[in-house]
Amino acid sequence: MTIGPQSPSGIRNPNLPNETAAAETARTDTTPPETITRPHMLHRRSLLSLATGAALAAGLEPARADSTTQSATAFVTKTGSALVAVVNGAGSAQDKRQKLTSIIDQTVDVDGVAKFCLGRFWRQASPDQQQRYIKTFHQVLVSNITAKLGEYQGVRFNVNRAVPNGEQVQVDTTVLRPNQPPTDVQWVIGSPSSDPKIVDVVAEGTSLRLTQRSDYASYLSHNSDNINALIAAMQHQVEANQANG
Repeated sequence: MTIGPQSPSGIRNPNLPNETAAAETARTDTTPPETITRPHMLHRRSLLSLATGAALAAGLEPARADSTTQSATAFVTKTGSALVAVVNGAGSAQDKRQKLTSIIDQTVDVDGVAKFCLGRFWRQASPDQQQRYIKTFHQVLVSNITAKLGEYQGVRFNVNRAVPNGEQVQVDTTVLRPNQPPTDVQWVIGSPSSDPKIVDVVAEGTSLRLTQRSDYASYLSHNSDNINALIAAMQHQVEANQANG
């Protein structure tokens, strides 16, 4: 789980406006991943309005809404505090990487997010490909977060309000970093009352799992729907993060 607006994986949509047809043709299955850079897709206020409308449409009773939002808020507060403590605490980069991996394993629905990001291609993948993809997705998620540790030294966060949305709850937070403007981040929590897990992060109006799903689909469409090529590109991303770390 990230504490800022970073992509959970790192495969960028290869169909960029400034690429030429020749460059596109030259793209191969082993094209290394790039860093995602996306404009805001929805304004935060619009997202909150949609979430509020969805909660009303779902007919949630006030007592249940209070219970689920309180559980989700407590979960985000505990998780965020744990992340901040690791980032700002003492220890080597390797120590922090291990601690963050443990937090991610406990708080993020990694398998569910991975399947969502692969979309319709999940059903097309063989059991072996599914297994390798899930494993690599987890490695990319961890490596992308831990590769940015230095950028988040001194980070703080404020938990704002929580809004129920069907079976999920969206918890609004503000991430504060030294010498950086505040960042609005929503944590989308699934099963908040029983087994809360982070299923998405919305950074400044941009859903990271939706962005990743779109980028994976675009990458596959430019590589003959070759899932092995996607896995190889994800592995390149892990290696690049480790080299830069």
